[in-house]
Amino acid sequence: MNERSVAFLCLLWLWVLPMVSCKDAPAQQRQRADKAITLTIPNYPLQTEQDLDVLLQEIGDARIVLLGEASHGTSEYYTWRAAITKRLIQEKGFDFIAVEGEWADSYRVNQFIKGEAQDSAAAVNLLKQYNRWPTWMWGNYEVASLVTWLNQYNQTVINTSKIGFFGLDVYCLWESMTELMPYIQQNPSLVKAAQEVHQCFQPYSADAMQYAQAVANADANCRAETNRLWREVQKLSKTSGEAKSEEQFVAEQNALVAYNGERYYRTAVSSNTASWNIRDQHMTQTLQRLLSFYGPGSKAIVWEHNTHVGDARYTDMASQGEVNVGQLVRKEYGEENVFIVGFGSYSGTVIAAGGWGAPIKSIQMPPATEGSWEQILHQLSPTNKIILSKDLQDQKHLKRPIGHRAIGVVYNPELEHLGNYVPSIIPKRYDAFLYIDKTNALHPIEEISVRNEPPDLYPWGT
Repeated sequence: MNERSVAFLCLLWLWVLPMVSCKDAPAQQRQRADKAITLTIPNYPLQTEQDLDVLLQEIGDARIVLLGEASHGTSEYYTWRAAITKRLIQEKGFDFIAVEGEWADSYRVNQFIKGEAQDSAAAVNLLKQYNRWPTWMWGNYEVASLVTWLNQYNQTVINTSKIGFFGLDVYCLWESMTELMPYIQQNPSLVKAAQEVHQCFQPYSADAMQYAQAVANADANCRAETNRLWREVQKLSKTSGEAKSEEQFVAEQNALVAYNGERYYRTAVSSNTASWNIRDQHMTQTLQRLLSFYGPGSKAIVWEHNTHVGDARYTDMASQGEVNVGQLVRKEYGEENVFIVGFGSYSGTVIAAGGWGAPIKSIQMPPATEGSWEQILHQLSPTNKIILSKDLQDQKHLKRPIGHRAIGVVYNPELEHLGNYVPSIIPKRYDAFLYIDKTNALHPIEEISVRNEPPDLYPWGT
């Protein structure tokens, strides 16, 4: 095990009041009180995979490990999450990875890694199916490397021990309806219910935003049809009298995506908070279903943005009535069975776009804002480090919210100070934090044809 670094003492001029989000008053209206504060932040070096020993020890016997990221376009977040994931699989017997991606696309990755041996070129070609903008989130070479490793690993274990890969998100209800059809052909009542869903959505040309706009104009509502389909699929599983097969599970999940996807888009036109909650509740429900399907001793690794995995109760999201996966999973399974790892950096480059659907580019991030969590860690020492929340319990200044950077798929560095810092009580939001002082942009698979999809509605597109 790595020796812990000597605790750093740093005299900082910090903002005593928390950083504001885009929903608070403009920066020029903030009240500011400067005060000399001495912080002691014990930390561990993060240079090689062996340095993860301290993190693996702290994770202990947790059943669910949530791995965050401060952007969707940073190479180091993906590579360090992959390194942690491989060790959790090899050393602690984790069963599957669940990501902030679509169910249908990700299930094809699941089938790929559980199938015959494939090379890295095949993995890259597979990931081109992630053609919903932002394509680079899963269509990138960092993920291709992990997918190749998972495929190779699964060649060494028996079928029942093969690692799975699943998507938790709710957006692509049309794709899930298409994927559902082959599973239900032998059941007339299910076919009828699915046809009714198709007929209801048909006027909107597989464009969820058209549907949402029609709902806003009181011209459409497919709630009854998707609800009926979901009930019929559930009824079939309950009356079979047998253990649920993977085929049944997949059919149910596609129906659930259609059901919650319709709810999400219908709600999105009137309430960002309600639609955000539907999405994170769906992702939590999908994770719960996967753990139940895999069995009582199953263990899950979750890859999502910090805004989804970092417990919302310790951010300004709580005051807006928003919940997230980290909060809901801790409540459902107990904090002793859940371990949340946040990520962040001080400076570097990131893949993002200037607007929804705009061309992607490598963007230079400005140094983290004064008084933010990232700026504090940089000033302590400009090195990569692991911080354990248990070591911060005596730091009274970290028991109040401080700004913590969050970058989404849409990013304007010139406006960063107005809306990219989430007030957070860091030791409560996460169980551990991986800090990368200077990061590099993700490496996207360029030749992906993008299909039309509506935007995420959360302010940072996370």
